Amino acid sequence: MEQVEELTAKEQIKLHQEKIKEVINETGKVVVGQQYMINRLLIGLFTNGHVLLEGVPGLAKTLTIKTLAKVLDLDFHRIQFTPDLLPADIIGTMIYNQQRSEFEVKKGPIFANLILADEINRSPAKVQSALLEAMQERQVTIGDATYDLDKPFLVLATQNPIEQEGTYPLPEAQVDRFMMKVYPSYLDKDSELEVMRRMSNMNNRYQVKVILSKEDIFAIRNEINNVTITESLERYIIELIFATRKPQEYGLQEESKYIQYGASTRATISLNLAAKAIAYFNERDYVLPEDIKEVIHDILGHRIILNYEAEAEGITTRYIIDKILSKVNIAKV
Repeated sequence: MEQVEELTAKEQIKLHQEKIKEVINETGKVVVGQQYMINRLLIGLFTNGHVLLEGVPGLAKTLTIKTLAKVLDLDFHRIQFTPDLLPADIIGTMIYNQQRSEFEVKKGPIFANLILADEINRSPAKVQSALLEAMQERQVTIGDATYDLDKPFLVLATQNPIEQEGTYPLPEAQVDRFMMKVYPSYLDKDSELEVMRRMSNMNNRYQVKVILSKEDIFAIRNEINNVTITESLERYIIELIFATRKPQEYGLQEESKYIQYGASTRATISLNLAAKAIAYFNERDYVLPEDIKEVIHDILGHRIILNYEAEAEGITTRYIIDKILSKVNIAKV
């Protein structure tokens, strides 16, 4: 009897893994050449982690998120962040009902499954603090009452790296709440040609179909949670994180003068979960060192704070992470 149940569980996992491939293919019918971004958004969804996208305009960031919401049959709201945005515009407010002679709650757009926070750095601190509660606690406070947000709940935020006038740098505490920071890139020539051909035919608009349900998403989360990671790999993750905090102890004397603050404990948790998700996507029930290395730039890139000296000398977090990877050897863990 136990053998039959185990076989059924394996078949269920295989079915979900095939459906994830279908999600990527179905999204690719609308979004061309952004498989890396789609993959990272799915990792965030299946590990309950928010994602920050930073890239120049026109890289299909909004289109990708909107299409994914349709393929996953999730409620989707887009919030355009502007300098005059108020917390009530996001979470909602109390309004007076004249017929009942009482105040009632009017919920804001934050009450959805996927939230696209477009140009998130264009709104001031009060708005960011309201969003911070939603991101961390999965709840919002309106008046004297607290309301739980729908599940799954995911904030996918975008930033424009070009225009800095009229923007507000995100607080480090909020940036740390994002599991990953992803940098979508320009398309290659063939993908750009495909986009041009598609958009030149105004009548050719593909309607995507639903692939996964909410129940599937929660089931996949449990399956990813059950992916095995050995103690040696867990300690490897710890060593990688501690190398960002105490680089001199890892033979990174030159790099230590550029690091102002290392990665937080959230980075440790996120790196573990993301590595499990990569293994699951690759149809394995165990994590390899390559899984950790594949996502480490997305997890640590926005959490390692460099000083002005690093900026002056053109040192990037990617360079620092590569140096850490070269010094921290899993064989020595």
